[in-house]
Amino acid sequence: MANSTLTRNEISDKLSREIGIPKQQASNILDTTLNEMIESLAREGELKLSAFGSFSVRQKNDRIGRNPKTGVEVTITPRKAISFKASNALKGKVCNLKKVRVTEFKKAS
Repeated sequence: MANSTLTRNEISDKLSREIGIPKQQASNILDTTLNEMIESLAREGELKLSAFGSFSVRQKNDRIGRNPKTGVEVTITPRKAISFKASNALKGKVCNLKKVRVTEFKKAS
């Protein structure tokens, strides 16, 4: 599998070609969409995209952590973190999920 990142520029190019609009307009549409998603997540604490997944803001409490190099304990401050849970539709497309019986798995190995 090649290591590559999907960039905003690549998405804008694809939008431009698929919809038949100028690249600048496609870029503006993408930026507006992403900004709305970010603002909604910040405002509501949750963002659900049908057939894609759900983003949510979680509050993490303070905790004790350790410097792996020195072993010194430090307090990690409370913070907000974003979590993502993929929808079953997305998981199915990405992972080609298929229910496999244990007996079928044993035969394959």
